[in-house]
Amino acid sequence: MTTVRTDPGHTADAFGLSHLDAMESEAVHIFREVAGEFERPVILFSGGKDSIVMLHLALKAFAPGIPPFTLLHVDTGHNFPEVLDYRDDTAARHGLRLHVASVQEFIDTGAVRERPDGTRNPLQTVPLLDAIDKHDFDAVFGGGRRDEERARAKERVFSLRDEFGGWDPRRQRPELWQLYNGRHAPGEHVRVFPLSNWTELDVWQYIAREGIELPSLYYAHEREVFHRAGMWLTEGDWGGPDEDESTQRRLVRYRTVGDMSCTGAVDSDADTVEKVIDEIAASRLTERGATRADDRMSEAAMEDRKKEGYF
Repeated sequence: MTTVRTDPGHTADAFGLSHLDAMESEAVHIFREVAGEFERPVILFSGGKDSIVMLHLALKAFAPGIPPFTLLHVDTGHNFPEVLDYRDDTAARHGLRLHVASVQEFIDTGAVRERPDGTRNPLQTVPLLDAIDKHDFDAVFGGGRRDEERARAKERVFSLRDEFGGWDPRRQRPELWQLYNGRHAPGEHVRVFPLSNWTELDVWQYIAREGIELPSLYYAHEREVFHRAGMWLTEGDWGGPDEDESTQRRLVRYRTVGDMSCTGAVDSDADTVEKVIDEIAASRLTERGATRADDRMSEAAMEDRKKEGYF
């Protein structure tokens, strides 16, 4: 492809599209395809950076109207307060309906059992599938990206899930020339990943370009944390720290957010989006590999959970 140089660090094709413009255009196309093919799509929205960028793209795709999608969050009960506040404020600001599936409610009824280590991320599958079935969602947007983890690298943009919500890599469909196949049998649904081809660096460069506001914990701030399994974790009702684990106040930030019991912070002084971009550009570890304990349970931890119906 013929390219021309634009501003430093960016290339544009012969039609003047920068790298970020092309990524944005692809994502907008995906949102519009789903709106045309499916009856009851929903966006998984946690208040994390990927879901924030995903919602921003959906708003662009249907501006000046409102996206024809509702929002869904599977709340573990151990989420960061800053993120939950952002989630609620954002839904209210854009006039979007927000469904919340509570892991705690499923624990209380005995539908799922609390883990000994207090980690609830693996417990999200049952509430998620219940919400999909309850509301008859036939397409579920997720913020997963191929660069995050090996199992996610295997997944197509349109990912067919069976009647039990399970994922089978052998049933993945070709997606040539951005042609997406949304056919599914009764009881099945499709997971859709508009950011599949993005990288963590792409996401942050887009956040900078668009001036997208994020929860404050994505930037360097002082926080009470304790050390466990090579990560800095936040103390909380989920069970940390143990008696032999002491807290200390450190300058940290979060590259990804999830259940507080398995999401680690990293030492960082990156308190602006520009500094975060520089930090990520120099990193050789993916955000999940560096800061998510739930992905370290086994070599195939994510793939096993996806086969059961996880995000």
